[in-house]
Formats: sequence, C-alpha cells, structure tokens
Amino acid sequence: MSAARRAASVRAVGRNGDSLDGERILIALGGNAMTAPDGSATPDAQAAAIEVAMRHVAELVAAGARVALTHGNGPQVGNLLIKNQLAAGVVPPVPLDWCGAQTQATVGVMIMSALERALAALGAPRPVSTVVTRTLVDAADPGFAAPAKPVGRYFPADEARRFAALGQAWRPFGDRGWRRVVASPEPLDVLDAGAAAVLLEAGHVVVAAGGGGAPVVRAGGALRGVEAVVDKDLAAQLLACRLGASTLVIATDVEHAVAGFGTPAARPLRRTTAAELARLAAAGHFAAGSMGPKVEAVRRFVAAGGRRAAIASLARLGAAARGRAGTVVEP
Repeated sequence: MSAARRAASVRAVGRNGDSLDGERILIALGGNAMTAPDGSATPDAQAAAIEVAMRHVAELVAAGARVALTHGNGPQVGNLLIKNQLAAGVVPPVPLDWCGAQTQATVGVMIMSALERALAALGAPRPVSTVVTRTLVDAADPGFAAPAKPVGRYFPADEARRFAALGQAWRPFGDRGWRRVVASPEPLDVLDAGAAAVLLEAGHVVVAAGGGGAPVVRAGGALRGVEAVVDKDLAAQLLACRLGASTLVIATDVEHAVAGFGTPAARPLRRTTAAELARLAAAGHFAAGSMGPKVEAVRRFVAAGGRRAAIASLARLGAAARGRAGTVVEP
C-alpha cells in the first residue's frame, strides 16, 4: 500500500464514528513508552521504545487530530542523578530542576525525530516541536516540608548516609535499600503553555511539560528553580486545559484503572464519571504512587469542562482517544 493510501485509510478510521478532524488531544505518555519492557533506559532502548510509541501517535495525527504530547522522565532523571553522584568529586552536581530541563530536551528531540519518521511513513508529514517548559509551584507547598517522592536508584545504607550528610533526604525501602526522596508539590500553572499553543495553532505537533515541567517558584517577583519533581499526569491535565484540548489520554502499561486492585473484588473501570472517580479515590482504591495521580488528572480534566479523558494502554491509544478503550471518563 502506498503512503498516500495508508494516510487515507487512517483518516477513514477517524471518520468512522466520532471524527478526529481538528480535535485537540493531549497525550501523556508513561515511562513504559520511553524504556524497554524490562525497564532498561539505555539510549538504544529509549530510542526503540519511542519509535514504537510514535507510530501510535502518528495514526491520531494522520486521522486529523491536533496533538500535543507530554511524557514521563523518571528513568532519565534517575540516570542523571547517578552521574551526579559518581562525578560529584570532579564536577558540581546539578539540581533537580536542571535534570528535568535536560531530560525534556533529550526526550523531546527523540520524540520529534521518531514522530516525523512515523508521519512520513503514513504520508502525513507535520512539523513537530518541543517546548522546554517550566511549571509553577508554591514555595509554601507542604511537600517541601515532608519530601516523599522517591527518585533515583536504591543504595546501601552507608552510601545513603553519605548523601544525606550533603543535605539530601533519604529513606529506607526494606531489603531493596535506600532511595532519595524529594518534594512533589502541586502544579499551579504550566508557564510556557502559551508558546505551545501558538505552535499547535500553526499546525505543529507539540511536545511540552515533559516530566511535569521544570519546577519553579516565585521569589521576590522573579522565578527560581527548586529541588522537586512535579507529577507529570497532574501537569498534563493543566497543560490540556491551557491548550484548549477536548480530550486527555494518559497512556500507560495497563488496559484500565481498577477499583479494588489486589482484592477479590477487583474490577476494571470502563466507562465512568468524575464524580464516581472522586468517590472511589476517597475510599482508597488508587495507590498514591501509581494509579492515584492518573485518576486524579482525568477526574480534574473532565470536572474542568473537558469532553473526555481516558487511561489506557499505549497499544489502544487511538481507540481510547475515541472513547472506545481503557477507562473512559465523560461528564
């Protein structure tokens, strides 16, 4: 099949049922889209995983959707933190907001190249751009007083104590060892969403707020970076609203969010509402470190006026954007 016929076929799929022509969709890619199935984050493994992910994204773009992307960066920041620690005696370690900015650019470039190739293969070329993005947080956020977000790898206790003596917070995680913990403050605004909106309006596929964006606070009327990690799903919800997206899809490594996960009463959530998700979350159905932020992000998006949100596997991305796969949340 020629590239032109493939593109026509993809557009026809978009018109089968609810059309995607002109629809603004924000896709939040989980870490599984950036690493090998075993979690390997070597450059080759990352490039191969992104290549696969972008084929799914390209189908939505070729079907007429205006797509913006955001992504996780946990493994990538973890690698930088290891380099920080190993080279601390040679070069000064860089702070977490620098790590976030660096990984936004690195992952963004890989996404740009892979998505351009995937779109060309469908006969639907588009410009793809990355905006390195800052996310505003509150300097008084309680997360700064009680850091709880694990970052980086596990270390033996003696190594952890050495780093703790430098002012870092570390916590034991049983037999696996110790990990550094940092603040994960609530995102208040994606400050550079305006630039992303201009590019989206001009026909670009836009990558923005990777890893939740580089966290900054206002101090004395100016912005400064802080040692923190912003949850990328909560930042994705803010970005989707700022871009005027009608649909938010959080692509992860499971088919659905599950109520009662790990219990005999476990059940996948297929079609639901923001109100039901709020009730289930209040009852403790979603773990804070995994599904909890994803559920909260889709709940907030629909509650704020979004037409549809979904949590789905990457392989079902197109169907989820059309409300036909995953956990679909509608008003």
